[in-house]
Amino acid sequence: MFDLTIREVAQKLRSKEFSVRELVLATLDKIQKEDIKINAFVTVCADQALEAANRADKLIAKTPADELPILCGIPFTAKDVFCTKGVETTASSNVLKNFLPPYDATPIKRVKQEGAILIGKTNCDAWGHGASTENSDFFPTRNPWNLDYVPGGSCGGSAAAVACGMGFFSIAEDTGGSIRQPSAFCNVTGLKVTYGRVSRYGAIAFACSLDTVGPIAKTVDDCALVLQKIAGPDDLDATAVLDAPPDYINCLTKGFKNIVLGLPKEYYGAGLDKEIRQAIDETIRIFEGLGARTIEISLPATARSVPTYYIIAPSETSSNLARYDGIRFGHSRDSFGAEAKRRIMLGTYALSAGYYDAYYKRAMKVRNLIKKDFDKAFTEVDAIIAPITPTPPFKIGEKTDDPVAMYLCDVYSGPINLAGIPSLAMPCGFTKNNLPIGFQLIGPQLSESLLFAAGHAYQQVTDWHKRKPNLN
Repeated sequence: MFDLTIREVAQKLRSKEFSVRELVLATLDKIQKEDIKINAFVTVCADQALEAANRADKLIAKTPADELPILCGIPFTAKDVFCTKGVETTASSNVLKNFLPPYDATPIKRVKQEGAILIGKTNCDAWGHGASTENSDFFPTRNPWNLDYVPGGSCGGSAAAVACGMGFFSIAEDTGGSIRQPSAFCNVTGLKVTYGRVSRYGAIAFACSLDTVGPIAKTVDDCALVLQKIAGPDDLDATAVLDAPPDYINCLTKGFKNIVLGLPKEYYGAGLDKEIRQAIDETIRIFEGLGARTIEISLPATARSVPTYYIIAPSETSSNLARYDGIRFGHSRDSFGAEAKRRIMLGTYALSAGYYDAYYKRAMKVRNLIKKDFDKAFTEVDAIIAPITPTPPFKIGEKTDDPVAMYLCDVYSGPINLAGIPSLAMPCGFTKNNLPIGFQLIGPQLSESLLFAAGHAYQQVTDWHKRKPNLN
């Protein structure tokens, strides 16, 4: 049952092939047996999940199948940056250890209202600071395709859990690639939404002008089903888009006609791994076979995106993390890990008197140039096809002593957050060492429907997303 999509599981629950309780018990058993190898979970909420399963079974028993919410009875996970009522929420940090929020974050609340069942909270780089999940204050998560390698970050636990079938989707968060990079590393599908498309209320902030909430799941269809339920305006988040979301589900089957895909030359130059380039070249040929036309474009400010991101993001996180002290949360600031301290110091320096204009203000000007690059590109093309990372998954410990090398993992993903536009990550191949390769489709603001249509068409003629890791 763990290879099924959300739609397939929902159908079997409604036809009584198995109950929600049986599904939840099987998922909990899988976590108990397999997560000892992966370390995807910070918290498993078995009791709460079984109580929710009983409620879902009663609802299914008395409700006509066509009136049941599609997510009713579906086990899911959440990155441990989302507040979950009565369930420990730590952001994988010692500072928040044992913190029990009194409310659910808006995205969590919305899927719970649809009957989805929170099975556990997944590990991440503490506060979202990292690209490997090695910066968790608790333990590193391992890549299910090869336990010696990282699963990506900061949502490595979420991507690994979905890849292993320990939950059918995950509510995740992307500040500079945190959904897309681990999706690529773990062979799953993930969506970075337009800034504000999904409410951030109840999400522990990393960098407020960059943070976005989106799903990680097995397929584009699954991501669309989840986004349909979590997107939309929220009175509790002033940055949320006020327009109601379109019908993402119907958009999936519309396909695309005469779509023009841009190939940014700055994303395909020196530094891109040859195996990733070969896999994406084949992906481009598949899209052309589906009727797309491709042209080369330029995003000249790309070279400045990493230094720009690593001024803006640490500046915002230094402000956000100032609220965490022993008076409010029980653990002193001495509990911050090394990477959090590094980013606090970088951000505080960039915002300090005498340096604000030289660093933060200048970075914001470059951010505007990056956005203008994308705006210009989207006058020529409908979407952009690009790599997500310059390299395939790397070994645990390989980059921990070189923060700059770790930061460069964001070179193809960070610009999308700086521009506030959406990006859909999908599997597209494997290296000769059987490590996953992914690519991203990037669109203009609020173009999630187009990305879903193109991505769904691609997954109808490929089977990369159907391949599963073997932990035996």
